[in-house]
Amino acid sequence: MSILRTPRCLLPSRKLPADSKAMTSLPGGTWTLGDLDVTRFGYGAMQLAGPWVMGPPADHDGALAVLRDVVESGITHIDTSDAYGPYVTNQLIREALYPYQQNLRIVTKVGANRDAQGGWPTARDPESLRRQVRENLDRLGLDVLDLVNLRLGNAEGPRAEPVAEAFGTLVELQRQGLIRHLGVSNATAEQVAEARAIAPIVCVQNMYNLAHRSDDTLIDELAADDIAYVPFFPLGGFSPLQSSALDAVAARLESTPMSVALAWLLRRSPNILLIPGTKSSAHLHANIAGAGLALAPDDLAELDKIRG
Repeated sequence: MSILRTPRCLLPSRKLPADSKAMTSLPGGTWTLGDLDVTRFGYGAMQLAGPWVMGPPADHDGALAVLRDVVESGITHIDTSDAYGPYVTNQLIREALYPYQQNLRIVTKVGANRDAQGGWPTARDPESLRRQVRENLDRLGLDVLDLVNLRLGNAEGPRAEPVAEAFGTLVELQRQGLIRHLGVSNATAEQVAEARAIAPIVCVQNMYNLAHRSDDTLIDELAADDIAYVPFFPLGGFSPLQSSALDAVAARLESTPMSVALAWLLRRSPNILLIPGTKSSAHLHANIAGAGLALAPDDLAELDKIRG
């Protein structure tokens, strides 16, 4: 791995001032991941890669512009992975944003590769995990990663499997100073508990939305312990009937289904962090505005009926 100067974002963490742009202009305020303050409204970089998360973006300059707009909007939490592209999103992040602002936190994940067919074969043996961590460091231009999530399961979702060897490998890399904080992704509640018994985690990143709420109990348990929950696919897997119910609420509020879904997630629990992705600056700002949508008690009661 090449030796690089530590960017400004790796200097000792500093609390965001109460009147900072990130505190006042983004819905949801902030959350602390271990000792790192982040905006609850973040950004997921996956969509910046090409179709099916493979290859470069059709509009390279546009992708760089979106990333710069993310930071200018006050967002301090960017979610990425070297598997996106593969390698594309991390290279774009570095090109657009390096040297990084001091309060910007880049969160990545390891545990899967990409094959030539666009599949996501698992890669959780110790050698593969060490390689992935070092590749993330190199491509992002960092000496230490703020947060690394261990991706479990497969493209179909979580599955029962032991996590001790894989998670223990990341703990070893953390002790070596290459990782600040750890999390798990695509994990069952049992796997979350197993990982926590090995070492502290600061977040869980799973599929969760209005219609798919199997993690309700887990979210509440994590909130009690100040551990973040980061849902992906905020509109994924809705049935036609559930989509119609969400559309009806959105129409009544003169908003969009995505806005309602994002706003509901922020209201669901204070430990929920959002990472909606987009290739468009206009869509980025629409998501920010949508997440700040005010939901009345009647709206929340109606939305609660959508759950599967």
